[in-house]
Amino acid sequence: MAVSSTVPLEQKQREDLGSLIADQLKQGKLDLPLLPVVAHQVLMLASDPDADATKLSTLIQQDQALAGKILHISNSPAYLPRSPIVSLQQAIAWLGLSILGGLAFSISVQKGVFTIKGYEKEVRTLWHQALATGLYGKEIARRIRHNVENAFLCGLLHTIGKPLVLHLVLTSRHQPQVRPSWALMESLIHEWHIPAGAKLAEAWKLPEPVQEAIRLYSDETFDQATSPTKGAMITCLADHLASWLVDPSSHDEERLRVLPVVQALNFYPDDMTVLLEQRETIQQHVEAFLI
Repeated sequence: MAVSSTVPLEQKQREDLGSLIADQLKQGKLDLPLLPVVAHQVLMLASDPDADATKLSTLIQQDQALAGKILHISNSPAYLPRSPIVSLQQAIAWLGLSILGGLAFSISVQKGVFTIKGYEKEVRTLWHQALATGLYGKEIARRIRHNVENAFLCGLLHTIGKPLVLHLVLTSRHQPQVRPSWALMESLIHEWHIPAGAKLAEAWKLPEPVQEAIRLYSDETFDQATSPTKGAMITCLADHLASWLVDPSSHDEERLRVLPVVQALNFYPDDMTVLLEQRETIQQHVEAFLI
């Protein structure tokens, strides 16, 4: 009796939480997480034609924890420095401005909206997948000669609505007295993360190609995207590859090769072989990025 009685109870909880999320999104009066200051400023620098390494170094130095993490990453096996890197100036010279900007942005976002008490392990997995999607996105964009950094940003933020759904539930004044199970939260996240992510992207004033990727990255919608950056299409394939990286049992390699988005990108079998062979390298970079 105890087992069966919990089923309608959890179903009722799911319905209540789904209504709560829907109401908050419809009203638009959301207690949205702020885009971390450094992440916002890095975005501004990325769109500044006069930006240089000195400006980025000065910005990063304002956050000692961020600067320390970047130095740690630049010395990691993923980047294999010829000799120990001990300053941001050395890190910039070794990594390059675009890589350093992506690092600074991703670390700032991870410290912000991806920090949720009570679900730390699960949210870390969400971040792992987001990072892997961004990194695979860069490799896909490189192969089709598209904007690599835009592809990274699209992939990194394409599921930003997932931690936001958790945030909406846990910060609501009608939040449940009993913490929902992760299985229940995962179901709500799957249903609501795209509209939630679109709201957050609009509030953060993210670049339009990134907003489009958040709305349209799925298998069912990527072909509706119109941005010339092909962010949604690139992110769709990158998301599949990231899922395979995080959980190899979720995808079969042969199935990955024949996904509709692979054909839409005009990828040849050799292109997919290269991406699949980069798995270990992508994993190294993900581990370096994780805080």
